[in-house]
Amino acid sequence: MLLMITTAMVTMIIPILLMTICAMISKKSIKDREKMSPFECGFDPMSSARTPFSIQFFLIAVLFLIFDVEIAILLPVIITMKWSMNTMWIMTISSFLLVLILGLLHEWKNGMLEWM
Repeated sequence: MLLMITTAMVTMIIPILLMTICAMISKKSIKDREKMSPFECGFDPMSSARTPFSIQFFLIAVLFLIFDVEIAILLPVIITMKWSMNTMWIMTISSFLLVLILGLLHEWKNGMLEWM
């Protein structure tokens, strides 16, 4: 019983002690305007960090990620070809590639891939 009380006291004292030390160490000195401003090579920022970006660039980046992930999905399928039936494997890969190609054609038809 004494061991449990001692353990409970130690497990309560150590975190409280650590939090107190951290609070004392992390006290900020004078909040200076220069210290609180974003650092950009020692100069004040010329413009806002919230500048707009191109939606077209965003769409192409998303397309790249989609095709990149799908290639990562296709690579292990080649290894599993040894253990699966060939007709089922061919049907699965063909349907997967068909969905990919139809999606790409749809995006091409809607003009999402044109950079203008």
